[in-house]
Amino acid sequence: MKKKKEKNLTEHGMPEKDITSESYLQTVFRRFKKHKLGMISLIVFIILGLAALFAPVLAPYDPNEIAGSFSGAPSREFLLGTDQIGRDVLSRLLYAMRISLLVGIMATLISTVIGVVLGLIAGYFGGAADMVIMRFTDMVMSFPYILLVLVAAAIFKPGLWSIILILGFVDWPGIARLVRGNVLNLRETNFIKGNLVAGMSLKHILFSEILPNTVAPILVYATSVLALSMLDEAALSFLGMGVQPPTASLGNMLNGAESLTVLTKQPWLWVPPGLLIVILVMAINFIGDALRDAVDPNSK
Repeated sequence: MKKKKEKNLTEHGMPEKDITSESYLQTVFRRFKKHKLGMISLIVFIILGLAALFAPVLAPYDPNEIAGSFSGAPSREFLLGTDQIGRDVLSRLLYAMRISLLVGIMATLISTVIGVVLGLIAGYFGGAADMVIMRFTDMVMSFPYILLVLVAAAIFKPGLWSIILILGFVDWPGIARLVRGNVLNLRETNFIKGNLVAGMSLKHILFSEILPNTVAPILVYATSVLALSMLDEAALSFLGMGVQPPTASLGNMLNGAESLTVLTKQPWLWVPPGLLIVILVMAINFIGDALRDAVDPNSK
């Protein structure tokens, strides 16, 4: 008995944690922590997200205030310099990150809700509903993605909520196909058939039995949609079809760096927003990779 007790102690004299008693979320978090890039990316994303959330507190100036000289170089007063009309670049960068994250998160939520609902209906009911939804999904996916976004942006008035709605209503097909595939597999399982025999309501089966077993792949896919939405917002704003000045976004901050003079002699106008886009997108992608490994039951 004594030997058995000693065997269950760690090298520091503490009892080993019994992983068989872990909940699913605890198991996922334990696996996620083993992914070093994922953890670093999560910390970076949280820091940047908090900086964007508290932009009114952290920003040294109002983002639209003309506070210094035109195109002023970085200095003690203006850490990242000023733009072409004398606005503080650091202040605008914090507010721009806020806009980009808002667009990405809201567009992802809209596309996820649409994709999940359509995928559940198509996968569970099958038949005519499945055929209509999937043919419509195929039609949307047959159009070049960026062309579809550009056409929609050209039709509707440019602005923050226009971009959110456009991206939200364009990004759903991938999620719908993913959910449909999972539902097709789940509806043939014994526990779903048992619920049907027991007379459980359709609402209970779809949202209490099937959907929770589909959440993991949805979350993983949603991270890629989030990164893509932020890139699309930056591209549309750079082209003048997204968030409109004077509201700052990472895309329209890059819009002012089109001339050769700015590119070569005023890097503080385009390097910070460009670098921030790269960091945010890479962090989200690494988080998605770590999350995929963490929810995969075959992951070692």
